Amino acid sequence: MWHPPLVRTRRLTASLAAGLVALAGLSGCRTSPTVAAYVGEETVTVDELDAAVEQRLEDPALAEAVAGREDEYTRLVLTRLVEAEVYAEVAERYGVAPTDAEVRDRLEQLLEGQDPEALYAQAAAQGVGRADVLATVRQQLVRQRIAEEEGLVQGASEEELRAAYEEALPGLTQTALGYVTVPDQATADAVVAQLEADPGAYPAVAAQYPGPTTLPAVEPRAADQVPSVLADQVAAAAPNTAFTVTDPGISGVLVVFVGEPVVPTFEEVRPDLEEAARSSADAAAQEVVGGVREDVDITVNPRYGTISEGEVVPVDQEVVDILGTGDGAGAAGAGE
Repeated sequence: MWHPPLVRTRRLTASLAAGLVALAGLSGCRTSPTVAAYVGEETVTVDELDAAVEQRLEDPALAEAVAGREDEYTRLVLTRLVEAEVYAEVAERYGVAPTDAEVRDRLEQLLEGQDPEALYAQAAAQGVGRADVLATVRQQLVRQRIAEEEGLVQGASEEELRAAYEEALPGLTQTALGYVTVPDQATADAVVAQLEADPGAYPAVAAQYPGPTTLPAVEPRAADQVPSVLADQVAAAAPNTAFTVTDPGISGVLVVFVGEPVVPTFEEVRPDLEEAARSSADAAAQEVVGGVREDVDITVNPRYGTISEGEVVPVDQEVVDILGTGDGAGAAGAGE
């Protein structure tokens, strides 16, 4: 349940108490009440965080999605703002900062002609604002450029893509499959002979015997898409041959036709091969970003939580006697 911020004593673990007392006497401490988080030399101010939260909550769908979880959502937004600062540091170090126009262009590419408003609406329903969508695309571009600059892209050359195609080809090849249910075995035998004599006649034959267990046209099927009761016989069948099957659950006889293997061309598969290469490079670039994230000093205002594995999470709420009086309530009262 969300409650307005209250003036209250910060509950601390005993192991932190001595360190906090020592830090209080140092100049330049990263403890300003106006700062929500420090990221290296940069800051996310409380005002910036509040404005970012308010901006996102202006979307009614997003506000509804996070209703009752406002504290949690504030931490999530702070996490995203901190991550944006981390990526800004990465982009500066590696000289790969994309422009706003490049981010928009990349989003259009990813949408492949789909309405961006539909994407934003779907994201809002999941508690993700427009700014967060664009930030995700920006971060993807940063990683992509790091991968290129650092030579992390492997398997994307023409030669490598073709080699990957040849290696993947057995798993990419599909079976051209059709099946028609006819009334009796005599008819089934006649249909088998007709299809083997003229494989192109399949649509016309199937049209004569419409029904739930008749395919109107031959369909390409991957091995795991062939009905299990037919799998062994289909795998053993030569191209452009047919066989019959009887089954108690089928009224009639099933004529199964196996056509020529459907082998995708290199150009048809190329986009998937390139995407696989990009995914591998992105994973390598993620490690580079992770190194920068560990390198910069990230400190979160305890009012919002603490940083753990890149996320802002609630701090330990256990009350501790900082003054050593043995009276936790007294310590709390001193701070109010």
